Amino acid sequence: MIRDIIGLCSILMLAGCQEAPTYTQSDSSVEGGSGRVYLDREIADVMSSEHGALWLDRPERDLEELPNRLFRVLNLNPSTVVADIGSGTGFFTFRLASLVPHGRVYAVEVQQALVDTIQVRSSRNGFSNVTPILGTVESPNLPSNRVDLALIVSSYHEFSYPKEMIESIFASLKSGARLVIVEYRLEDETVGIPEAHRMSEAQIRVEIEAAGFEFRGREDVLPQQHVLIFRRP
Repeated sequence: MIRDIIGLCSILMLAGCQEAPTYTQSDSSVEGGSGRVYLDREIADVMSSEHGALWLDRPERDLEELPNRLFRVLNLNPSTVVADIGSGTGFFTFRLASLVPHGRVYAVEVQQALVDTIQVRSSRNGFSNVTPILGTVESPNLPSNRVDLALIVSSYHEFSYPKEMIESIFASLKSGARLVIVEYRLEDETVGIPEAHRMSEAQIRVEIEAAGFEFRGREDVLPQQHVLIFRRP
């Protein structure tokens, strides 16, 4: 049997067969999409730093997203080390920093302007436990085996290289640490967000579990967003 498998592999190689590419590119098929496809999902276009900052700092965000409900299910303690990945201008970063005064919050962004914003706000408001990090589209540049909780709020759908990013996040987490994904629900047609900027629970699970994470459950605490919890084994 082993010899037959090896023979079949050799035939396929001679025939020029190759492993399917991780990503494919075509014309966009959904509103807000980039045309770049991963595991049958079209990745969303990334918002510009200017437009993104306006969206992230909109006054009604507290009422729309109810962050305190999310914090209650994160089970943080004062020494928790958190990675806020896609931290934007710090909407979650500084709230998290107040909840983990003896821990640390790594605020990860791929746009230098947003990293600079976090740095200025940290200094101005005395948050010594916030560390801004300039990541790349393939890695959040977090220290290995250091993080207790990685939180990605409404950002994962825009990752240009989701496979590489999630694998890098996996390496940054301690054994047993958690990854929490928050995304607007694709299943809910009343959510007024472009389709490419929403995700289904099933699609999130397929992509995150492919990197070796275990699904631990969901928390139905937000009016428009999934809260899915995964664990590094």
